[in-house]
Amino acid sequence: MKNYDVIIIGAGPAGIITGVTAKKAHPEKSMLIFKEEEKGLVPCGIPYVFHELDGVDKNIMGPKPFVNLGGDVQTDSVIDVNLKKKSITTKSGKEYGFEKLVFATGSKVTIPTFIPGYDLNNVFYIRKSYNYIKQLFEELKTKRNIVVIGGGFIGAEVAEQLAMHTDKNVTLIESEEYCFSKAFSKELSQIATKALSETNVNVQTSVRVEKVNGDNGNATSILLSTGETVKCDAVIMAIGYKPNTDLAKNAGLELNKMGAIKVDSYERTTEQGVCAVGDCSQTIGFLTGRSNHVMLASTATAEARVLGHNLFGVKIKKTFSGTIAVFSTEINGIAMAAAGVNDSTAKESNIQVISAEFNDFDTHPAGFKHTSALSLKLYASPCGSILGGEVWGGKSAGEIINTISLAIQKNVTVFELISFQVGTHPLLTSAPTKSILIRTAEIIIDKISKNIK
Repeated sequence: MKNYDVIIIGAGPAGIITGVTAKKAHPEKSMLIFKEEEKGLVPCGIPYVFHELDGVDKNIMGPKPFVNLGGDVQTDSVIDVNLKKKSITTKSGKEYGFEKLVFATGSKVTIPTFIPGYDLNNVFYIRKSYNYIKQLFEELKTKRNIVVIGGGFIGAEVAEQLAMHTDKNVTLIESEEYCFSKAFSKELSQIATKALSETNVNVQTSVRVEKVNGDNGNATSILLSTGETVKCDAVIMAIGYKPNTDLAKNAGLELNKMGAIKVDSYERTTEQGVCAVGDCSQTIGFLTGRSNHVMLASTATAEARVLGHNLFGVKIKKTFSGTIAVFSTEINGIAMAAAGVNDSTAKESNIQVISAEFNDFDTHPAGFKHTSALSLKLYASPCGSILGGEVWGGKSAGEIINTISLAIQKNVTVFELISFQVGTHPLLTSAPTKSILIRTAEIIIDKISKNIK
């Protein structure tokens, strides 16, 4: 049995960044990453395989940076973990010992067994697997009528990409009133749904799929709760993901009510020397202090950097007290992003917020050919602490939301934003006289002074 100082199970963003960070911090330690497939994919880039990237090979991600630092990688599946012996066994029958073990097993697709016909041929899922997505890409080339079930980020992005092929009819089904409703406020969800509806995707919301009909084992149509039948020769289920924790559970690790591995602020489980990071580990809301269900590569890599530095003892203090969900996408040329709380989530958590919205352009003046409208909605507590934000319009929304996320993480108030020193340029930003973030903060300050919600 070969022994390693560190074994990491999983070669997604969490596993790779944990390995790279840990190897840089502790180059003298022996480290091994297990991956199940020879090639891996950038998870968030999967939807764009189906048109923009035109195949899987422009969306490859792998542990080469870890290998360059002296780390070992094995393509094999870990099938058993013995915590008492501090060893793991692989599918090929090999056994390895460890001092530190990291579960970075990610998440797996939710299979809707409650929908009859979920297991028919031509019913597909967006698995985070190079081999599966490569096969799916080839399969969908010959499909003409495609139904996508689920209007979250993955479902909507996949539907939009597929609908860019002029020979395909794509229908998206979402049970909520609007798409993206789990991440965006009602206002931004409505904007996003409208943008998607203005593409070649036939968007149907507030309707459920009752059954996938089949003939000779193949999906042929779906039955909706309205009684309508939609013909199809392919169905893509995109209703979500859940923590991939069967291996951890079988090893005896404690899971939370959402099926994620319980960890402390430094990603350590209650088992000495065993950690978990990324989608398979629990996240705690920054404001509520309760377990939540955030599965994002950006969140996973932030956790992984903390774990990598502190794997052999806390050396760098964790500077965030909870998970801030930061989402972004682009639909029909409109960038949309959100961080922290919004109207809907604040109400659910009984949190008082004051909000304000400001609209402008991402250049000054607004007459350039590449200029886009830009809108920002900011959410703050009655005392002025920034709790959330949403941005939509031009591509700069993706970086503006990162600034808002940092403001939330560092407990910045709207009063501090008044003296926020920004760099501006006519081609790159809004005008210094009306910086979108500062102007929105000013509106909230005015509301606070007048005691307006």
